[in-house]
Amino acid sequence: MTATPDLLHRLNINTAIARRMLTGFVRDQIDKAGLKRAVIGLSGGIDSALSAYLSAEALGAENVLAVRMPYRTSSQSSLDDAQLVIEALGIPSLDVPITEMADPLIERFPDMSAIRKGNIMARLRMVVLYDQSATWGGLVMGTSNKTEFLLGYSTIYGDSGVALQPIADLYKAQVRQLAAALDIPKSILDKAPSADLWEGQTDEGELGFTYNDVDQVLYLLVDERYTVEEVIDEGFARAFVESVWRRVKANHYKRTMPNIAKLSRRSIGHDFLYLRDWTGR
Repeated sequence: MTATPDLLHRLNINTAIARRMLTGFVRDQIDKAGLKRAVIGLSGGIDSALSAYLSAEALGAENVLAVRMPYRTSSQSSLDDAQLVIEALGIPSLDVPITEMADPLIERFPDMSAIRKGNIMARLRMVVLYDQSATWGGLVMGTSNKTEFLLGYSTIYGDSGVALQPIADLYKAQVRQLAAALDIPKSILDKAPSADLWEGQTDEGELGFTYNDVDQVLYLLVDERYTVEEVIDEGFARAFVESVWRRVKANHYKRTMPNIAKLSRRSIGHDFLYLRDWTGR
């Protein structure tokens, strides 16, 4: 199931161009909202670190508020890595523990699964970020990458509940490339990806496959528009490819705004689709 070197190189990006485009995107989106600032949930992982670095470069360090929101099972190493980012960038920060918010609901249902608990934590963090958005006067910055988005590996109205997504068109392999180019701390670059929702959790352990493998399959299916059979012909196991494609299709609803029933001539999400520069109007 491991990708061949011929496939691996297809995910290589020009990090200088990507950096310029993404910082430009952040500046443009914040400006169009009539704001100057951003709020970001900083977990200590590579995705939120990269989003923080890009935001600080785009807006100025003083205009990016990093919020750490640990639960009682969150690892100390994640908090320490988040602090490394805060100190390296010189951005203002705030700690808002969520244990006392989450536990009353979790304790109400003693048989609650780890996934349900994780969803509660993710949605509480969204609440905290939007509260800080209101008082700080900044948009909530997303931290999801393209691999997670396509697989639906996110909590709807949790970590996906943001105002803009600077790195959601970068596969995990590309996130690593750009993070390395921006000199993000090595401890963050080298650590196993984890949402840190419960002790010992890792993304790859929960997903059941590696980012390295799934990035290659997603790239072929989505960017290159390969059929499932064509991806299998590249040397990937049929069961793996079919499972990945099922996940992409099943989780489409997480990547779109809620569907609106069409009644009028110009319904939002059906006919009223295009982006428009509303500045100056």
